[in-house]
Amino acid sequence: MPAPRSTRTALRRGPLITALALTLLGAGQPATAANGSGPDLSRFYGQRVKWSVCEGAQAPKDLQCGKVTVPVDYARPRAGSLDLAVARYRATGDRRGSVVLNFGGPGGSGVAGLAADGKDFMDLTDGYDVVSFDPRGVGRSSPVSCGDGFLSAEASGAADDALRDPRAAMRELRRTADECAEHSGPVLPHIGTVNVARDLDVIRAALGDDKLNYLGFSYGSRLGAVYAAQFPRRAGRLALDGVDTLTEPLTEQGVAGAEGQQKALKDFVDWCARDIACPFGQDPRRGREEVLRLVRSMDEDPVPGVFGGMFTGQDLVGAIGQALYSKDLWPSLQRALAQLVEDGDTRGVEGFASGGFAFPLRQRTGGLADEEDIPMDNLPAALMAVNCADDPDRPTAERITRDLHRLRAKYEQASPVFGRYRLAQVLMCYGRPKGTDYIRERVKDVDAPKMLLVGTRGDPATPYRWTEQTAKRLGPSAVVLDNRGQGHTGYGSSACVHRKVDDFLLYGSLPPDGSSCGAEEADE
Repeated sequence: MPAPRSTRTALRRGPLITALALTLLGAGQPATAANGSGPDLSRFYGQRVKWSVCEGAQAPKDLQCGKVTVPVDYARPRAGSLDLAVARYRATGDRRGSVVLNFGGPGGSGVAGLAADGKDFMDLTDGYDVVSFDPRGVGRSSPVSCGDGFLSAEASGAADDALRDPRAAMRELRRTADECAEHSGPVLPHIGTVNVARDLDVIRAALGDDKLNYLGFSYGSRLGAVYAAQFPRRAGRLALDGVDTLTEPLTEQGVAGAEGQQKALKDFVDWCARDIACPFGQDPRRGREEVLRLVRSMDEDPVPGVFGGMFTGQDLVGAIGQALYSKDLWPSLQRALAQLVEDGDTRGVEGFASGGFAFPLRQRTGGLADEEDIPMDNLPAALMAVNCADDPDRPTAERITRDLHRLRAKYEQASPVFGRYRLAQVLMCYGRPKGTDYIRERVKDVDAPKMLLVGTRGDPATPYRWTEQTAKRLGPSAVVLDNRGQGHTGYGSSACVHRKVDDFLLYGSLPPDGSSCGAEEADE
């Protein structure tokens, strides 16, 4: 799930790859398969990034942009390639290489994130070029899409429809999966964490680095773990903040996310109720009831959206969920909700829900997409594609309908507000090809250098137990830093975490395993 700083959104998850490609994931010579007999990747590993000033009025003047070319299918590298958008801030100190950032998602643009929040990482330029990229299927890197609408709108009634008419609901879900495949083009079958980790190694080589130094947030922690499993001898200093699960199925991930977001919503309403301008009043309990009432009323009677179409209660749930990742966003969320409640104006809340720009006139796989051609639904479309591709479980329609009443009750118990939305996201995997079992089965006991794992106790998206579980799976290479604070990830909210991560990346200085950073309440 999301991102470390207030201006980012975030999310999570992973890959889809053929059985043949899975045999090529060893960490021997990176230009070929582990046994040296695989496809020749030398033309990809032999490239170097050509940097130039980033285009666009919003781009910082000192941000440089470029591209890295990777194969669409690593098992058949001659069958086609695509360009990945990359960006960097150059080192200001004694340069010792690069550190690559992934801000989370899946579905978040690294180039946009670095442009918006690069100042938060300027300490790292004392030793590194600070680099980020748009993963395959994201942003300008052959963006995926599901057509003219957000996935939340497509999925909003999935659970209800399946209870009323299971066969019709399953047909609709399969139709949606087919539309995603049609609009996304050839990149969709090869999207996901396993292939993105391979792309990350090509990026490492194109940057001229022998080892990958890396800082990954939320979903980016999963990407870092998969990279360490695939290329343990190419791993440098890897820091993972907001640690994702490597083992729990999507159904359990959804429940954990609903529980975390419900708690974050409670904290937000408690905070909001202290302000006379809170649109839900000054009684926190009644305020939470008012939020649920608003969602249900908009599901029954959607309102016109700014970008066309109707804005539903489930669209509102998705927007609120994004805004709850950081306390820094709470004042903006309060104002946006007041606009909606008092004036029926959706512009504020749709600003949290939006993940892109305009719908593309055509899907292009290969060169970088123009910014104006990034689909508006790219963020949720990529999120869904990667989540489903990372998950090897693909229950039948019969099993879904048999288990749906139980799952619906479990999700609504976890969160009356977010439960239905989270369950709908899980159902959206129906009709898609089965995902890889590589992450669940093979990312463990990693023989890589020490990695720093940061878990935050009050994280609404990646619960602390995932940090403990992932550390145990990764083995002795994992060093855990316990952040006793609130919010999603720790680097952007805790000065202690920020300092310890920077010390590790810059100087190789690791805190003792199990050490902690205290809670830091900046808004009291």
